[in-house]
Formats: sequence, structure tokens, C-alpha cells
Amino acid sequence: MKSRLITLSAACVVLFATLSFGQAPDAGAKNDERHNRWRHKRGNPVEHLTKALDLTPEQQAKIKPIIEQAKPQMKAARQESRQKMQAIRDNTMAQIRPILTPAQQQKFDAIQKARENMRKAREEMREALKQ
Repeated sequence: MKSRLITLSAACVVLFATLSFGQAPDAGAKNDERHNRWRHKRGNPVEHLTKALDLTPEQQAKIKPIIEQAKPQMKAARQESRQKMQAIRDNTMAQIRPILTPAQQQKFDAIQKARENMRKAREEMREALKQ
């Protein structure tokens, strides 16, 4: 009984730890929205460099296309990272589930479904706020 409790506790900890990293986004538009919010908070990188390094207008003109050229590569790297994280989460869940009893598996599945429903609700809320 004690070992089952420890196993269940460990499974729950792993479940919540892996799911707390967030869900992979479903659409490119949502990625852009997240990126734009983050960039808005962060500001324009050329402006930051100009202030920090006292860049001349010529330097700014040379740096801006370099940053613009890197954006698609950075976006692709973030997407790839999200996909890898999702694969790791899926693999972790697939390894945990067979260890559980049927009753625990039901609860485990319910927790995962609830997390997915929460993610969808957040997505719907964001969409409604955009309109």
C-alpha cells in the first residue's frame, strides 16, 4: 500500500511538473501573438542596442536587417523547441500510465483531460479578447 502511494505521488508530481511547462501552441497566429506581446514588453532590439551602445544612425541601419533576418530562424527554433518539449511530455505520460492501476489511470486521464480543457478555454478567451 505504501509503495502504491509513493508511486502515485511520484506520478502526480511528474505529471504536474511536465504539464506545468505549458502546452504547445496549435496555430502560428497564436505564436505571433505571444511573440508580439513579449516583444512589446521588451521593446525594439535596435532601440535597446542604440541606447545601451550609443549606436550611430549608420550602425542602426546595418543592424536592423541583421535582426530582421534572424527573426524567422528564431521563430522556427522556438517552434522546434515547443515540439520537442511536447514529445518529451507525451513520452513521460506514456511511461507513467502503465505503472498505474486502472483506477489511477482513470484519474490520470481525467487530470490530463482537465488540463487540455483549461488550455482550450484560455485559447478561446484570448481569441474573444482579440475581437
